[in-house]
Amino acid sequence: MSFTSDTKLELSKIVPDKKCCQLAEIAGFLRFAASFPVSGGKLGIRVVLDSPASARLFYSLVKSYFGSKSAPSIGEPKAITKEKTYNVTISSDMNATQILREVGILTVKEGYNVFDDWISPSVIKKRCDKKAVLRGIFLSSGTIADPARTYYFGVSCPNMERAKELVKLINSFGLKAKIADRNSRYIVYIKDREQISDLLNILGASGQYFKFQNVMITKDLKNRANRGMNCNAANLDKSVNAAQKLISDIKLIEEKRGLDILPERLYITAQKRMEFPELGLSELAKEIDPDLSKSGLNHRLKKISEIAAKL
Repeated sequence: MSFTSDTKLELSKIVPDKKCCQLAEIAGFLRFAASFPVSGGKLGIRVVLDSPASARLFYSLVKSYFGSKSAPSIGEPKAITKEKTYNVTISSDMNATQILREVGILTVKEGYNVFDDWISPSVIKKRCDKKAVLRGIFLSSGTIADPARTYYFGVSCPNMERAKELVKLINSFGLKAKIADRNSRYIVYIKDREQISDLLNILGASGQYFKFQNVMITKDLKNRANRGMNCNAANLDKSVNAAQKLISDIKLIEEKRGLDILPERLYITAQKRMEFPELGLSELAKEIDPDLSKSGLNHRLKKISEIAAKL
């Protein structure tokens, strides 16, 4: 299963105790996954979901809040795409109109029924309601990438107005969601890993939250190890290059004038450098004189290079 599927499965097991939260979560489902067919002049509701667990949760929420008379029917529509989906239907005689009015999607203006593009503010007044409506929205249209591959959270919106409202809702929790235009669809997204982790916690997916945290920690440890290895390799390359340069300088002095022109301490240093080209400065210093420091050896090597430069 994907990280998105696992997250939806965990969230679908959360059934709010408070009636206000039940209504808010229903509103999230309806605003992002529902269409409203009209048959015989009467309004119905059809919710299409990609998870059977999400479909069962929506069924339970509607039945719990509005009563058994409004319990939807669940079925699998004929596949138009390879992805399996689940239809949850509430017909007109199951109080479809009442449900839409109560969640604030259907209102009456100047004697006509009007569909609002967002959810009534009265439904999401409290913090717990906002969390519940976010759960319903994510279960309807959300996706979270596997953090082992990349960091991404996204929700597809049909228009800019709805995307802006969703951004406002998410950012009310201190997050920084953004909007991207993708072929006439508007994607509300977050790419910051810490914010995605916080959002999982806000939604109530504690199991997935800890999985996400574990992946973050593991990736950080690997990155630190790789940086350490790269740093060591760079230092090794630097040391090897410096040793090779000095050996070239010593050979130049030997060819031009002979090593005998060097003072005794530089003569011994040059011989030991040629004898042990693979040693670092600390090890080479001990081969020359146990009391010779790394900085003292480095001073001698610079003198040799200066002599070579003059030649």
